[in-house]
Amino acid sequence: MNSESPGNVSNSESFIDEVTEEVRRDRLFAAFRKYGWIGALVVLGVVGGTAYNEWSKARDAARAEAFGDALTDALDMGGAEERRAALAAIPADGSQKAILGLIQATDPVEDRDATLAALAAVEGDASQPVAYRDLASLRRILVAGAEMPLAERRTALEALAVPGRPYRVLAEEQLAYLLIEEGKTDEALVRLKALTEDQEASGGLRGRVQQMITVLGGETAAPASGG
Repeated sequence: MNSESPGNVSNSESFIDEVTEEVRRDRLFAAFRKYGWIGALVVLGVVGGTAYNEWSKARDAARAEAFGDALTDALDMGGAEERRAALAAIPADGSQKAILGLIQATDPVEDRDATLAALAAVEGDASQPVAYRDLASLRRILVAGAEMPLAERRTALEALAVPGRPYRVLAEEQLAYLLIEEGKTDEALVRLKALTEDQEASGGLRGRVQQMITVLGGETAAPASGG
C-alpha cells in the first residue's frame, strides 16, 4: 500500500481548497445572474424614490407659490365684488380650501351673507385641520354677533374653550363678554381675572382683558415691583 508523502497531502488539500473556492465563486455568479435583478430593482427603487420625493417637494412648492400669487392678485383687485369673483375662481384643494374660505370671509361689511357662508363652509369641513375649523367658527360667531342667539353663541364658544383647542383663551374671552351682555358683571369679572393669569393668554389679550376689568369697575393685579 502506497503512502502519500506530507508534501503530496499538503498539495492535495490546497487543490481541494482551490476547487471549493472556485465552486463557491461559480455559485455566487450563477446566483447573481439568476437573482441579480432583485438588487437592481432595489437600487432603482431607492434612486427613484429619492427622485420622486424631490420632484414631489418641488411640485408642492410650485403649487403653493402659484396659489399664493393667485391670492395676492385677487386681493389687489379694486372692489369687494371683484375680489370675491377673483377669489372664487382660484383652484384649491386640501388645506388651501380652508385658507381660501377664511380669506373670502374678510369682507363682512361689504357682503355679510357671503362671509358667513364662507366661514360656515370651512367650519363644517371635517377634512380640514382643527385650527382652521376653530378659527372659522370663532370668526363666524364674532361676525354674526347679536343676530345669533346668545345661547347658540355660548354653546359654540364652550366647544372652542375646551383645554387643548388652539383658540381656547380667545373663546374664554368671548364667553366673558357674553356674561357682560347678560348683565352678569361679577361673573364676567371672575372669568376675565382668570384670563389675566392664564399662561396661554398673549400679552395683547391680557391688555384687553385688564382694560375691560377697569371699565367694569374691577381691580387689576398691581405690577410686581422691582427688588
